[in-house]
Amino acid sequence: MPPPILRPLLRCVPTIAPVPNRSAMSISGSQAGIFLNGMLSSAVHEPMKGPLYSSFLHAQGRILYDVFLYTRTEANGKRGYVLEYDARPSEAKLLFPMLKRYVLRAKVKIRDVTDEYDVWAAWGNPNHAQWDTPRKWKWAASGVAEPVWDPEVWPWGQQDESILDRRATGMGRRFLVKKGERPQEAADHDIRTSDDYTLHRILHGVPEGREDMPAMQAFPMDSNLDFMGGVDFRKGCYVGQELTVRTYYTGVIRKRILPVIIHKPGQVLEETVTPNPTAPNFPVDLDIRPVLNRAPDDPRPAPRPRGYGKLLSSRQGVGLALLRLEHVDAVQKGDLRLEFDVAKGESKDTWGVSHWWPDWWPQRSEADKKEARG
Repeated sequence: MPPPILRPLLRCVPTIAPVPNRSAMSISGSQAGIFLNGMLSSAVHEPMKGPLYSSFLHAQGRILYDVFLYTRTEANGKRGYVLEYDARPSEAKLLFPMLKRYVLRAKVKIRDVTDEYDVWAAWGNPNHAQWDTPRKWKWAASGVAEPVWDPEVWPWGQQDESILDRRATGMGRRFLVKKGERPQEAADHDIRTSDDYTLHRILHGVPEGREDMPAMQAFPMDSNLDFMGGVDFRKGCYVGQELTVRTYYTGVIRKRILPVIIHKPGQVLEETVTPNPTAPNFPVDLDIRPVLNRAPDDPRPAPRPRGYGKLLSSRQGVGLALLRLEHVDAVQKGDLRLEFDVAKGESKDTWGVSHWWPDWWPQRSEADKKEARG
């Protein structure tokens, strides 16, 4: 849930919308689960338990693709998977040929089914409260936090071609629909646009796809994959595991993606900022710079902020941003403010950025810190 000043942007009635920029791939065969378990950052169980959220990582631990893995029953009654991902051009290798190369002699069949499915999201349904409950967390000393799921219930649901979107509380459900058909939910849900879906996930602090997790650049924990249940730190080997697990046990998380409101410079989130539905969709990957927020005669030692943040997806004056946590801490103390520039002809416009903490995020208590230190 965003701050009260942003809640007018929320849609709290049953709503469905198409999810933009997604492709689909069928992965079937008697060894499909074993094959995927060796590739994905989440555990794929045999026998099949249900759908899940996960990612493919580079050998150096950077994200190639964030993905949803759905279950599917073939016409012959055999079970398989549908992998949903962002196939827009990037620095990552194309997923289809990459997976084909890894198949080798495994009994796995891979087929592009993008022309068979559309991807939709549904949220705002009161019935989701039955499973969309507050979660508990397991912390590591590095700052990694994992959701602790009920061991008796598969968290992502068990329906074919559908997944409970547990990345954040309030995200709703995600499902596949035959290409060109209307979802069944269209009968009793408001139908909105893909931009409405993007705004929905921004307001819940959920990054997704190329704009928010640039391939070969983004790290899993910087992108909150640990918070969103997309990494299993105790499973067997998979591509990118070594650096990911090392970060969990011995590293320190220095960046996170946070939701932000974009406003005129100098405004303060709690006092003067209001939603701006007519704000432009800003370019992705703009540098967010830290600016000292001190009076000239302030006698305290001034912080020396390092580096920049990055603006990611944005809609209607809110967005997601990859921010250094030392900058976030200094902003909260009043020592810094965050700004970015947008070219405007031969001049430029300057905008301010104020973050907020989604209410579903883990809150680290002193007891958690002691337990993580062992």
